[in-house]
Amino acid sequence: MATTYKTPGVYVEEISVLPPSVAQVETAIPAFIGYTEKAKNIVDDDLLNTPKRITSLLEYEQYFGGADNEKNIVVNIDDVYDSSGALTRTVEVPEPATKSPYKMYYSMQMYFANGGGPCYIISVGDYDTTVSKTDLGASGGLAELAKEDEPTLIVFPDATSLAASNNFYGLAEEALTQCEKLQDRFAIIDTFNEAASFASTLRSGISLGTDFLKYGAVYYPWLKTSLPYAYNEGEVSIAHNETTPPAPTAAGALDGLFVNDTSVVENTGLYNQIKTELAKLTVTLPPSGAMAGIYARVDRTRGVWKAPANVGVTNIIGPNKKVSNQEQDGLNIDTSGKSINVIRAFAGRGTLVWGARTLAGNDNEWKYIPVRRFFNMVEESVKKATAQFVFEPNDSNTWVKVRAMIENFLVLQWRAGALAGAKPEEAFFVRVGLGQTMTAQDILEGKLNVEIGMAAVRPAEFIILKFSHKMQES
Repeated sequence: MATTYKTPGVYVEEISVLPPSVAQVETAIPAFIGYTEKAKNIVDDDLLNTPKRITSLLEYEQYFGGADNEKNIVVNIDDVYDSSGALTRTVEVPEPATKSPYKMYYSMQMYFANGGGPCYIISVGDYDTTVSKTDLGASGGLAELAKEDEPTLIVFPDATSLAASNNFYGLAEEALTQCEKLQDRFAIIDTFNEAASFASTLRSGISLGTDFLKYGAVYYPWLKTSLPYAYNEGEVSIAHNETTPPAPTAAGALDGLFVNDTSVVENTGLYNQIKTELAKLTVTLPPSGAMAGIYARVDRTRGVWKAPANVGVTNIIGPNKKVSNQEQDGLNIDTSGKSINVIRAFAGRGTLVWGARTLAGNDNEWKYIPVRRFFNMVEESVKKATAQFVFEPNDSNTWVKVRAMIENFLVLQWRAGALAGAKPEEAFFVRVGLGQTMTAQDILEGKLNVEIGMAAVRPAEFIILKFSHKMQES
């Protein structure tokens, strides 16, 4: 309504001629749900089951502590003397027979090493708590995550420590259900283990339909990281085997160094040798933490429309299992449609992510991760920007503003390379108006319908080079 002027004078009015704009939402803000050493704020407030936004590993350590110390590390020392009394010593540290079930801290290290940035941490218990689906899932940490708007990825670093595969894949189903309901997030899922039957177990364990499967992706195999195990020196057991010479004086002296307490050999050559071997004992992890970092890195450097694939994984020695082309055939494409993305080692190229399919791997609309995540971003961005028009007059003035706002945003996406087409009109369309997207009855019911179509770019998953003989012509 125009201003009513009653007093003579000069008045200034500013007229808005520019349409409102759409601000792009963040695309790679993962939420890690798991167990931590502690969950305390700086002022000692309890952060248990409270989503906390952090931006660095240092900040994680400040609020949530470090890794759980391994309790079952054994150092094997074999001393063999020959007849002249010369000593040959072998120091070995095998993989712990039983490992800590808590992998959150290591996953955070992999996340930041692979390009991760801001993220959310939801601690559901400390290291004295048994890993359970109740704590992690829809009755625990996942329920708290549903209250947060910013996170766009869901990761469960400790889920592989659940007691059974049905609990693990049941948790995955709960995550996919939340993604489908909120339509603004995506689940990065591990395999429960690397047993020979892992693929069939996964495909039978997740029984949701395509509407849910398109919101998640699975990665295999686990990764041999370069991260050393956390341990307390007083809890490292020493197993000492000694073959004595005819005159065992040296052996007796050596025995005095070991009383099942590594502190006794502080600052000795043997102590340093043991520490060197302990450093070679590295953690094997499910790939979800590293993949969350790769998603963030690719989104930042290229865009959410670029597949997080054919990129290197850092901070690792290599994949825990080697997968051939023939083996990947059955993982990438299956009659069930539940594709499993493989991480592979290539000679001269390193370890690369070699798959970009969602769990809806046979669905032509939603088989690719970047397509699903790009639509997530556009839908959420436009939804937030359009909220300002709620209760505005449902007439042509409002329709023009809404259409212009969305078109301007999609033009920027087209210029960035996210949409296919030589011209903007070939890359997308935005329709709104009476007789076009709405009937008179829609307007009477207060509905403003907007139709948006986008030609999202899709990854070139298969590049076929065709060669043939050409007859000599001269």
